[in-house]
Amino acid sequence: MAQAKDSSILASSLWMIVISLVLFFLPAINGLIGGTVGGYKAGSAGRGLTAAVLPAVVVGLGLWGIFAIFDAPVIGFFGGLAVGIWALISSVGLLIGAAIGGAVAPARRSGLLHSPHGNIRA
Repeated sequence: MAQAKDSSILASSLWMIVISLVLFFLPAINGLIGGTVGGYKAGSAGRGLTAAVLPAVVVGLGLWGIFAIFDAPVIGFFGGLAVGIWALISSVGLLIGAAIGGAVAPARRSGLLHSPHGNIRA
């Protein structure tokens, strides 16, 4: 069970990336499944969306950094921005899955805290 205080946004983001790469042969569904698992691991919809956006930001900044090393920071900035936006747009399924997984996580956690039979203890 994923709780927001017990989970890491970075770990949730890595779950999303790994599952999406493993399911590369399912183009539309891989991001949705990866996002749902990562959003659930994040513990809330907001944290799940943050974990989904994180790879796009890291790729954009990384590309800018590589170009900056080779004395082309302006090209790197626009190239990184373009790739970051492309990664964000192409991972719509990841964002939708992250929102669904994050929204389900608190409901599942609260459902486990309340017994359907009242306050009966075994």
